[in-house]
Amino acid sequence: MSAPSLQSFALPSMFLFSLIIIPQLVVGGITRQYHFDIKYQNVSRLCHTKNMVTVNGLFPGPRIVAREGDRLLIKVVNHVQNNISIHWHGIRQLGSGWADGPAYEVPIIFGEWWNADPEAVITQALQTGGGPNVSDAYTINGLPGPLYNCSSKDTFKLKVKAGKTYLLRLINAALNDELFFSIANHTLTVVDVDAIYVKPFDTDTILITPGQTTNVLLKTKSKYPNATFFMSARPCATGQGTFDNSTVAGILEYEVPPHSLHSTNSVKKLSLFKPILPALNDTSFATNFASKLRSLANSQFPANVPQKVDKHFFFTVGLGTSPCQKNQTCQGPTNRTKFAASVNNVSFTLPTTALLQAHFFGKSNGVYTPDFPSKPLFPFNYTGTLPNNTMVSNGTKVVVLPFNTRVELVMQDTSILGAESHPLHLHGFNFFVVGQGFGNFDPNKDPKKFNVVDPVERNTVGVPSGGWVAIRFLADNPGVWFMHCHLEVHTSWGLKMAWIVLDGKLPNQKLLPPPADLPKC
Repeated sequence: MSAPSLQSFALPSMFLFSLIIIPQLVVGGITRQYHFDIKYQNVSRLCHTKNMVTVNGLFPGPRIVAREGDRLLIKVVNHVQNNISIHWHGIRQLGSGWADGPAYEVPIIFGEWWNADPEAVITQALQTGGGPNVSDAYTINGLPGPLYNCSSKDTFKLKVKAGKTYLLRLINAALNDELFFSIANHTLTVVDVDAIYVKPFDTDTILITPGQTTNVLLKTKSKYPNATFFMSARPCATGQGTFDNSTVAGILEYEVPPHSLHSTNSVKKLSLFKPILPALNDTSFATNFASKLRSLANSQFPANVPQKVDKHFFFTVGLGTSPCQKNQTCQGPTNRTKFAASVNNVSFTLPTTALLQAHFFGKSNGVYTPDFPSKPLFPFNYTGTLPNNTMVSNGTKVVVLPFNTRVELVMQDTSILGAESHPLHLHGFNFFVVGQGFGNFDPNKDPKKFNVVDPVERNTVGVPSGGWVAIRFLADNPGVWFMHCHLEVHTSWGLKMAWIVLDGKLPNQKLLPPPADLPKC
């Protein structure tokens, strides 16, 4: 059996399954058990059949349904030759880092489809030092839709009734692309991000990065509209690398009312409306959308923002280079270098022993070192003139935090090899996004503008292209927790690091021992 391991937390063959949590007012819950068999299954898309990794032979994978307060026991059995890690977004793994992991009803899962094996794609990129081949299509709930060749029958259709309100749970499970999403001639009301309520606001388009979730309310037309509507998504691209510049579409289809003059035979003749999405590099839309996200911050759903800070950190995030192996020609920025990525110029090296095991058993020697820099060792004009040396350092370095440390972290994009947005995801914690801006962060001026009253709370945030974002969180969850860019290519190049949160004094503030059936690395 294979279970989640901090040794291999990034999985190019991303599973598409959803965790549906239904709110309830009663205290307590029940235990729900699920069984996941990770196995190969033939799947056909774009008139191309391939053998791919699935959960229970399904693509997209199965749905988990639970109520708030329930206990979930999910047994995962690995039947493939690769190490497999399943991580739960939107649920804090409090005290259960050994099983390191979104709420509600119609799930809309954005994904990517490669005709080739994604494992082979990323392996080739790492060997050559170049960027990976882009996907052949985007998908909605595993289906590419009518805008791709040979895919009109593989189209997700959402059937609705007039005069109703639907809750859509949007999940970006794409590997390398932030996405714009819109439903033609309909307004969406954003009510939740990353399983945390926000102050509702209306929008025609949403922006969602890999690893993020967004709940929206869709209010349908008051009367049967005698039309169908595209639900479309396409990339928001700010970097200089290649990307899949295509659009995926599903169809919003109204149920014909009974005894209507509109015959079901005339559905194919209905008008089809298409949404107008922002330009690929519309950073102003991205900024405006992010600025509308605010916590409810009321008595029932308070925003417990750390008002005081115990430790300040300043991390640069971005691309860089590493040298080719001797006598090798690479496909990086030059034929003698490979693409790399780093945090504070440290490109993370995956250890051969799981970090959590090494930490728990006190055997860190030779596995990791607790000296991850709290700020860049060699400051430069991060969004301006490039440094002469773009080479990254390599290492397995971590930050060690005492229990209940109040942390403020500023993450700064760099223009090395081009400015680019980076969706950073922190395992084990939610955090508050207290500020963001463009250019270089000014430690004297920018903190004065921080929002510490009702900032949005989430677990994945986009570092603006050519800008910075500031977050705060309380380190109240003992264990080892990764933080990484949710663009798979950047994670593979080393844009990740880890935090170790030490035990507190009380019994419920200590890391529990590993389960008896934890697989050995």
